[in-house]
Amino acid sequence: MSEQEKKRLDLIEEKLETLNKTKWARGLRITSGVFWNLFLLFLIFGMTLSIFGASVGAGYFASLVSKEPLRSKTEMRDAIFNYEETSEIYLAGGVYIGKVNSDIERKETKLEQVSPYVLDAVLATEDEYFQQHNGIVPKAIFRGLFQDVTNSESQTGGSTLTQQLIKNQVLTNEVSYERKAKEILLAMRLEHFMDKNEILEAYLNIIPYGRNANGQNIAGIETAAEGIFDKKAIDLNLPQAAFIAGVPQAPFAYTPFKSGGGMKDPEYLTPGIDRMKTVLYRMKETGYINEQQYNEAVTYDITKDFREPVLRASERYPYLTQEIQNRTVDILAKIIAEQDGVDPERLDIEKKLYEKYAILATRSMKNDGYRIYSTIDKNLYDKMNEISKSFEHYGFTYTREVKDPHSGEIELKEDPVQVGAILIENSTGKILSFIGGRDHEQEALNHATQAYRQNGSSMKPLLVYAPAIEYGVIGAGSPVVDVKFNVRQPNGSTWSPSNYNATSELGIIPAREALAKSLNLATARLYRDIIDRRPAEFLEKMGISRLDPGDYVNYSTSYGGMTRGMSVEENTNAFATFANGGQFIDAYIVERIEDMDGNIIYEHKPEPVDVFSPETSYIITDMLRDVLKPGGTGTLIKQNLNFNIDLAAKTGTTQGYGDAWIVGYNPNVSLGVWLGYKEQSRSLYYGLQRQTLHPSTRTSMLFGRLMNAANEVSPEIVGATDKFQRPEGVVTRSFCGISGLAPSAACSNAGLVKSDLFNAKAMLPTAADDSIISSSYVMVKGTRYLAHPTTPAEFIQTGGTGVNEGFINRMLGPWKGDASKLFPANSAFASRVVSGAVFNADNSAPAPVQAAINGSTLTWTASSSNDVIGYYIYEGGTKIGTIRDGMSNSLAIGSGSYSVRAVDITGKLSEMSNVVTPENSLPEENPDETAPDDTNEETGNPGNGNGGNDTPPAEETDIPDDDSE
Repeated sequence: MSEQEKKRLDLIEEKLETLNKTKWARGLRITSGVFWNLFLLFLIFGMTLSIFGASVGAGYFASLVSKEPLRSKTEMRDAIFNYEETSEIYLAGGVYIGKVNSDIERKETKLEQVSPYVLDAVLATEDEYFQQHNGIVPKAIFRGLFQDVTNSESQTGGSTLTQQLIKNQVLTNEVSYERKAKEILLAMRLEHFMDKNEILEAYLNIIPYGRNANGQNIAGIETAAEGIFDKKAIDLNLPQAAFIAGVPQAPFAYTPFKSGGGMKDPEYLTPGIDRMKTVLYRMKETGYINEQQYNEAVTYDITKDFREPVLRASERYPYLTQEIQNRTVDILAKIIAEQDGVDPERLDIEKKLYEKYAILATRSMKNDGYRIYSTIDKNLYDKMNEISKSFEHYGFTYTREVKDPHSGEIELKEDPVQVGAILIENSTGKILSFIGGRDHEQEALNHATQAYRQNGSSMKPLLVYAPAIEYGVIGAGSPVVDVKFNVRQPNGSTWSPSNYNATSELGIIPAREALAKSLNLATARLYRDIIDRRPAEFLEKMGISRLDPGDYVNYSTSYGGMTRGMSVEENTNAFATFANGGQFIDAYIVERIEDMDGNIIYEHKPEPVDVFSPETSYIITDMLRDVLKPGGTGTLIKQNLNFNIDLAAKTGTTQGYGDAWIVGYNPNVSLGVWLGYKEQSRSLYYGLQRQTLHPSTRTSMLFGRLMNAANEVSPEIVGATDKFQRPEGVVTRSFCGISGLAPSAACSNAGLVKSDLFNAKAMLPTAADDSIISSSYVMVKGTRYLAHPTTPAEFIQTGGTGVNEGFINRMLGPWKGDASKLFPANSAFASRVVSGAVFNADNSAPAPVQAAINGSTLTWTASSSNDVIGYYIYEGGTKIGTIRDGMSNSLAIGSGSYSVRAVDITGKLSEMSNVVTPENSLPEENPDETAPDDTNEETGNPGNGNGGNDTPPAEETDIPDDDSE
C-alpha cells in the first residue's frame, strides 16, 4: 500500500470516530440494537409457536386417526378391489340376455380396455399430479382447509384419485375432519401397496356415473360407456370421453337421463354439456390435447350420441329372469350357509334360517358380479311363448272388482284363463323352455314353476298304475273292475266317485283300457288294493314337494285329489321318470355360476334317483301310448301334431274343470301343459256363456302346437325318430281276460284268452284260472243274469259262460258293488260272460205296454219295469211269438188283431196291451176271458216269429271325448 492510500484510510477512520461521538450516532446505535434484539426475540417466539402449532396439529391429527386400525397390504388391496359388480344372465350356448335386477349396475373392466381419451380426461380433471404425488397433494389439502375455515363459496377439489378411492371403498362419505384425516393417512399408505395403474383402474371401476338410458343407476367406466353411448369403453371418442369424465363430480345433475328412463329435456342437458367443455379445457391446459382437438371437440354435438332406452332383460323376459334369479338365490343361500358351517339341508325345513340366508344370497347375486348360465334354449323359449301369446282358444275372460288400498277406489281387473307349460330334456333334467303365464304385468306368478294345482287324472299312472305294475299286482292288460261303490275314507268322509260319464260302469276291463279311458272307478279300486304299501312314496322320489299326510291315505288322491297339488314342472318331471327307464332326474335351470374372474363356484350335477324298474317304465309307457289312440282321452293330441313321434301321454281335468292338463313324453323330451283360472273355483267349461271348445280340446291343440314348434326349432333335441326300447324283462304272456290268471281250457273255450305285456321280474300269470262255469242265462235290459227257477224256458239261453261266486267276491273286493255290473252290455266281455249275479225281481207284474201297427209291422213300447226279460205277442188271443229283451220291439204281421204282454224274470206277465189291427190300429177292448193265462206257462219252445233268435246284442262302445273324471 502506498503512502497516499494510508493517509486516505486514516482520514476516513478519523471522520468515523468523530461521527460516532455525536449524539445522533449514539441514538442510532441504540435503536438498531433494540430492533435486532426484538427480531431475535420474535424469531425465537415464532419458531417456538410454529413448533408448538405443528406439535398440536400433529397431536390433533394423531387423535383423529388413533382409532383407525393399521391395515395390512392384503387388507387394503382386498378392500379396494371389493367393489360391487352386477351379475349377468346367460342362456344355453352362452347367449347373453341381460343383467340381474340390482340397485346399481357395474361391469368390471381392465385399464387396457379403456380409451386413452378417458384416462387423459380423468387425470386432467380429477388429479393433475397423479403420476407425481404419493397419495396426497399438500397444497390442495391446505387450500381445502382454508376454504373450509373461511367458508369460501368457490370450492375446488382437494382429493386425489387415491383419496377418492379410499373414501369410496374403505371409508364413508361422512363429512368430518376425522374421516378426512383417515383418508389422507390411508391414501399415503395405499400408494405403497398399489402401483399407479392399479389405482387408476380401480378408480374407473368404482366411480358412480349417474344413470343409463333406462334410468338405472350405474357405476364404472364400462357400464357408463354402454349405458350412455352404447359403446365399449375402449371405443369412446374424445368428446364422449370428456363427457363421461365430467359426470362423477355431480352424477345426477350431469347425467343426460331421467330416473324413469329416457333423455332429459334439452334445458336439463346443458349442465352436463358445460361440464364436458370444462373437462376439454382442462385437457388442453394440461397438454393432453392441442388447440385443434379442443376446438373440434368443444363444438361436437354430443346429444346425438346419447343412446335410446332399451327394454331390460327383466322387461323382455320377466318370467325367465325372475325364475333364474330365484333359483340362483336358492343355490347361493346353501353355499353361503355351508361356508358358515350350517348344514344346507336345514334350509329346506327351517323357514327362518332360509330367510336369513336368502337375504344374504340375494345381495350376493346382485352385487358380486356372477355370470349365471341357464339351460334355457332362447329360440325354443321365444317360439313357445310366441305360440302362447297367439293362441286363440283360451276361453272366457272374467272381470273382478279390486279395491285400491290407497285411494279406496274400485277398479275392474281381468281374470283370464292362465297357462303354464314346460319342456324338459329327460336324460339331463334340463329345463329347455317354459311358459310362465299370459301377461307378467297382469299376473306375475309363474304358472309353470310356482303355481300348485291338483293334477286330476294325470296322477293315475304316477300313483296307481305304475306302482301296481312295480308291485306285481297287474300287467298291462290285467283285468280291473269299473263298478260303483260307496266307502268311508280315512278322513271320515263318504266317497262315492263316478266316471266322466256319471252313469257309466264298464265292469271288468283291461287295465290299459281303463287308463286310456281314464276310468275313475277302476283306478280307485286298483288303488285300494295297493294303498297299504304307501305308493305315494313314489311321488316323494319323483320330486313332488307338497305332499300332506292325507295324500298318503285318502283314496281320492288316486286321481289327483291332493291337498295342495303340484306344479307343472313337478308333474312333467315325474312323467320324465318313465322316459328315463324309471330314474328320476330332477329338473333344473341353472347350469353353472361363475365369479367375475371366471372361477366356477357352482355347477349342476345330476343325482338320479331309482324309482321304477325299466320294465315297469316301459309297460306304463306302452299303456300311455293308447291314450292317443281311438277310444283314449287324448285322441286329439295326435290330430294336432304335424310330424310322427313315439309319444306317450296322459290327460287330466279336475272337478268342475277347474284345471285341464296334458303331459306327454317321447324318449328325449317331456312336455307338460296346464290351463286354468287363477281363481280355482272358476270352470274352464263355462263362462258367462258355454265355451265352444272342451277344455281338453284346448289343451290338446296347445300341446300339439308347442310340440310342433319344438320339433321345428330343435329337431335334434326332440329326436322324433327315436323309439322307446323294450327291456328284456318285459314279456308278452297269455292270460284269462276276466281273471288275469293263466288260461284254463274253459277260459280258452269261452274265447276269453288275451295277451299283453308283463314285467317278468314282478309277476307272470301262472296259476290256472278257476272262475269259469257253464251257465244258462237270461237277458235283462242288455245284461246277462242267471235264470230264476220260474223263468220261462223260452227266455233262457244255454251254453253261456258263467263265473262262480268266489270270482265275483274276489273281483268286487271289500268295497262290494252291483255284481250285475261286472259284465254290462258295454263291457269288453259282455258278449261271452254271464255276470253270475241273481237278479232281484220286484215280485210285481210288469207294467203294460202300448201297441201300434204301422203298415205290416207291429210295434210296442218298452215296459217301464226293471225286471222285464221279453214280450209275448198275441193274435186273436193266441200267443204267436216270443221276443227276448233287447232283440226288437217290432214284428211283421198279417191281417189279424194283435196285442202284447211284458214278461219279467220270474215269469209274471203284464196286463194285455191294447188290441190293434191293420185296418184300424186304434185300441180295442181286451178280450174278456178269451186270452189264455200264460202266467205259469212252462212250454219249453218259443213261439214262431223272431222269438227264437238268440244272437246277443252288439257290444256298445263308450268313447269319452275327455278324461273320465
